[in-house]
Amino acid sequence: MSEVMNATVAELPGSAVILDVREDYEWAAGHVDGAIHIPLEQLPERLDELDPDIDLYVICRTGGRSFRATTWLTQNGYSSFNVVGGMGAWFEADKPMISTDGETPRVL
Repeated sequence: MSEVMNATVAELPGSAVILDVREDYEWAAGHVDGAIHIPLEQLPERLDELDPDIDLYVICRTGGRSFRATTWLTQNGYSSFNVVGGMGAWFEADKPMISTDGETPRVL
């Protein structure tokens, strides 16, 4: 089994492709602009939406679901990094977020 690679919010390159594996309501409340949204349970059936030749930085609320997703992606030949601390860390680092529910972006 491959070891999961981690990255902190501060370590993310400016060109990072972020995969958000949170639920729809969490995504709507606040997410990284330009991120790909595939809820964790949909990942196996939507895998073809991801490019196996690029690094994916996987994020959730605190890091648990993204750890599971990163483990699974790595086992399936994808280059992926678990974003330590998830969207909570993103928010704490005062990184930009957008929402799609009409509210001020927030982390649920």
